Amino acid sequence: MLTVHKMHFSIFLLLWGWILSTECRTHRQGKEIHEVYKKGSRPQRQRREVHGETHKQGSPILKRSPDITKSPLTKSEQLLRIDDHDFSMRPGFGGPAIPVGVDVQVESLDSISEVDMDFTMTLYLRHYWKDERLSFPSTNNQSMTFDGRLVKKIWVPDMFFVHSKRSFIHDTTTDNVMLRVQPDGKVLYSLRVTVTAMCNMDFSRFPLDTQTCSLEIESYAYTEDDLMLYWKNGNDSLKTDERISLSQFLIQEFHTTTKLAFYSSTGWYNRLYINFTLRRHIFFFLLQTYFPATLMVMLSWVSFWIDRRAVPARVPLGITTVLTMSTIITGVNASMPRVSYIKAVDIYLWVSFVFVFLSVLEYAAVNYLTTVQERKERKLRDKPACACSLPQPRAMMMDGSYNDGDVNELGHFMSENGDKQDRMMVQLALGAERGSGRRKNQRYVSMRIDTHAIDKYSRIIFPGAYILFNLIYWSIFS
Repeated sequence: MLTVHKMHFSIFLLLWGWILSTECRTHRQGKEIHEVYKKGSRPQRQRREVHGETHKQGSPILKRSPDITKSPLTKSEQLLRIDDHDFSMRPGFGGPAIPVGVDVQVESLDSISEVDMDFTMTLYLRHYWKDERLSFPSTNNQSMTFDGRLVKKIWVPDMFFVHSKRSFIHDTTTDNVMLRVQPDGKVLYSLRVTVTAMCNMDFSRFPLDTQTCSLEIESYAYTEDDLMLYWKNGNDSLKTDERISLSQFLIQEFHTTTKLAFYSSTGWYNRLYINFTLRRHIFFFLLQTYFPATLMVMLSWVSFWIDRRAVPARVPLGITTVLTMSTIITGVNASMPRVSYIKAVDIYLWVSFVFVFLSVLEYAAVNYLTTVQERKERKLRDKPACACSLPQPRAMMMDGSYNDGDVNELGHFMSENGDKQDRMMVQLALGAERGSGRRKNQRYVSMRIDTHAIDKYSRIIFPGAYILFNLIYWSIFS
């Protein structure tokens, strides 16, 4: 029994020893394989690294400085030490005024409105100043450029446009704002702006006028004791695009000026002016206003050559020209502001309207005199035949005596027994009636001459007066 137990124990020991020996061999073989793999792969990786370095050295495109934005220790805000300063205060607070230079590039003049008395301009506005709080160490003295996100964290000049009605910074595709910082702290701040500003226009010579408008730039909070605003390069600080053109105006001049503006409650401020002069193109208004008005006046003169008895021809012609002139005046005033003074175009149009209206009155006068003439002529034809057939009496003596032969010529108007006094009274009455008839006939002849002469004189007086008016008008306003 004991012998059987010993045999079983020896068999268990043999099996355990075999298992342990098998695991040791497997572990040793795996370790050797791993070492061999490591020894075999290291030269290949080294060859790839060497090949990569060779490729980098041979490619000029990859010769770039390392991207410092990948390093958490070189963020722009940390490099500029933005968190170490209070940028709500201007640079050099408590000291002299900080100089801020300005230059402008005008991209376009979008519109000029006479009705609203304003203009719209798109420009690049650039500011230059030095803020030592933004200085940073640099080995190659290169500047750093940022977009509008950093602008909100530092101090920038608080510029605004005086007398502006609307303005905005372009934001397509992002805010058109640029900030460039030099290592010594010099800053360039540029933005693209469209502004609509007021322009006080004088239309007393419209449309032969020349307008001068200005865009005014000023600091809103900082007086001249804190901020000195100036044009960076004088008059050369203003640049314009050569392609700028307007439909109604010719741009004659762009120039800059600088003045001081005083506010009673806050003080004196530096103000920069962008001045430009515009001269209006006259050819458009010649075609649309002056030529039509002149033609209407000339058309009204046609009635002077039409027979005065042709009422259906002369009356519509006069009314048509008057209504057309009224339409031209209304159209011109509809596109203009309601100013309280007379414009040059108003003088021309209203004088032309008066000429047209006078031509209508001329025909009214001719027609009236013709009617009176015909009425007088009708009355003369309707006179009794006896009065018209009487012989002309001879002149009597100054002492009142008369000739019996003369009286006998009138005997069929008197009775045979009429005395001498009755015959004398009849002779005087007939003589007076005859004299009256001659005077009426003379007035009739004179009236016929006047009615024809009115049209004849009008054919000369109206064109001559209108030509004289045009000479005076264009010599004054041109």
